[in-house]
Amino acid sequence: MIVTRFAPSPTGLLHLGHAFAAITAANAGGRFLLRIEDIDIARARTEFAAAILEDLAWLGLRWKEPVLRQSTRFDAYRAALARLAAMDLLYPCFCTRKEIAEEIARASEAPQGPEGPLYPGTCRHLSPDARKMRIASGISYALRLDAQKAAAIAGALTFIEHGKTLAVAPLLFGDVVLARKETPTSYHLAVVVDDAHQGVNLVTRGNDLLAATHIQRVLQTLLGLPEPAYAHHRLILDAEGRKFSKRDKAVTLRDLRTAGETPESIRDRLKL
Repeated sequence: MIVTRFAPSPTGLLHLGHAFAAITAANAGGRFLLRIEDIDIARARTEFAAAILEDLAWLGLRWKEPVLRQSTRFDAYRAALARLAAMDLLYPCFCTRKEIAEEIARASEAPQGPEGPLYPGTCRHLSPDARKMRIASGISYALRLDAQKAAAIAGALTFIEHGKTLAVAPLLFGDVVLARKETPTSYHLAVVVDDAHQGVNLVTRGNDLLAATHIQRVLQTLLGLPEPAYAHHRLILDAEGRKFSKRDKAVTLRDLRTAGETPESIRDRLKL
């Protein structure tokens, strides 16, 4: 049976882009799940989580209960981190964003990743004693994946995208952050742990997340998790050709509903 999911973050109201992603996942057939990705404790709001359920129900979507909330899954993420640590694949990074930017600026040529310049690996070279001293002093740190070691252990990988086999680029994101002091996980870690936990075997999401599949396949392999198939879809763009975004205060489904739109007219807008 196909198992899909829609996994929004409750940091704002849903917009047309969310509606397209949710309906696409639900229309894939089989079992449709809803997951609330609320690991960003500082920005997540219970009122937005409630609004997500209300807006999706208004669109006519139905999902298998219960709704999984990532904020209840921190122990599972810590266990995944512990497994990676036991493989000597994690290291503490004490660099601030400013220090990283300055280090990149000093470099004559900084490797680029999907999210910008890659972390230069400054803290990867610290000795065990230096790491212990900094941790003992109370300096805040993040946990990064040693991408080179991870790639060597994972070996050559592929993933299925719309039925086609694509090669994984394991170093695409460099030494990606997998956890911070205030959040014991990251998007990449939480999503692979929870997709496996929920039995998701078809991941449908926007093309802007296609690149994330590379690091997520590496993590799946390292953690011994099953590999889902993937079906990334087109993005819904506004009148200026930009993707809908909460940050840009895109018109929300709530706004459209208030203006008289119906679930049917929303689907017509989205050409679904």
